[in-house]
Amino acid sequence: MKILLGSDPEVFMFKDGKAVSAHGMVKGDKKNPQPVRSGAVQVDGMALEFNTDPAATEEEFLFNVSDVLSQLKAMVPEYQVVATPVAHFGAEYIAAQPEEAKILGCDPDFNAWTKQENNPPNAELPFRTGAGHLHLGWTKDAKPSDPQHVTMAQELVKQLDFFLGLPSLIFDSDKMRREMYGKAGAYRPKSYGVEYRTLSNKWLTNESIMKLVYRNAHAAVQSLLTGKAMHKEYGDIQSIINQSDVKKAKAIMKKEQICYEV
Repeated sequence: MKILLGSDPEVFMFKDGKAVSAHGMVKGDKKNPQPVRSGAVQVDGMALEFNTDPAATEEEFLFNVSDVLSQLKAMVPEYQVVATPVAHFGAEYIAAQPEEAKILGCDPDFNAWTKQENNPPNAELPFRTGAGHLHLGWTKDAKPSDPQHVTMAQELVKQLDFFLGLPSLIFDSDKMRREMYGKAGAYRPKSYGVEYRTLSNKWLTNESIMKLVYRNAHAAVQSLLTGKAMHKEYGDIQSIINQSDVKKAKAIMKKEQICYEV
């Protein structure tokens, strides 16, 4: 099965060490992203978001991410663009933003473990979180509501929790974001495949982590195709991720020889 990998990470703008709202800073928005070479850019609430074109190879994936991110940074040269899982703005600063900048979770996402819709994040909190969503494509023109497609997406997402969710506890030590957003099994079915929504933007900070993300995503698919559904062998993956249990995560990954060190 040929798998294409894309992404839509969120990053934050800082000036003089303080987080600054990205509202109105670039032309694109959620409904109309601004096309750029290798992808697109947009404002998402108080963050900047960029989308990367589907990649068939690791080299292409790394290039797309770095190419679009560099173009985005060039659009706001007076600010530092930072990939941090949590940006603290303060309650008063957020309250002063336009209503469209305060919106979180424009569309619902789902939990592959419970098969239920996730609760929307709390927009009243004095901080915002930065996601590092991945898009895995293996088909086209599928109906996201088709039961067979949804089941396939859910199985892959649980496998991704094993190959990416567990390692993310090592390279992303932040617990604040995970308490409110990006819990285990978060996904959206797509016409081309699935959007995996558990990871934060932390994988953007290091090329070695980017390579791990690409390789482990493919390892998850290949393992599932060979009939080795790791989530069925370890039933507590969901709680390990949600509770940020690094000790248990390391023990499982060492036993199964899953790459997690960068």
